[in-house]
Amino acid sequence: MTYGKTTWLIGDGYWDSHSNGLFNSHESVCVLNTSDKDATITMTLYFEDRDEMGGFVAKCGAKRTHHIRMDKLISQEGKAVPQDVPYAILVESDVPVVVQYSRLMSSQPELGLMSTIAYPVE
Repeated sequence: MTYGKTTWLIGDGYWDSHSNGLFNSHESVCVLNTSDKDATITMTLYFEDRDEMGGFVAKCGAKRTHHIRMDKLISQEGKAVPQDVPYAILVESDVPVVVQYSRLMSSQPELGLMSTIAYPVE
């Protein structure tokens, strides 16, 4: 059985440039694909004070998960996700998937971890 939606929204993205030295602060868009078909995931970032950034593409194999690290993701135009800038993410897939968002903040000795399910669009 296939679960999920093809369009998801994440309202609170932020990749902190500060880290404690042991672990790098980072975010992940976590994808679960329960279908029999590989998923192509495209992401568009939206900002408060600049134009959106598109062209971020990842794959999630059939019946697999993929934790897409935003600190390692490069757009098709060769651009990285900006640090220290709040943004939102539109996640689109060519097959239904489930999307979760996680952030590891390591800017202080006590690590902070935040995780939430993305908003599924009908």
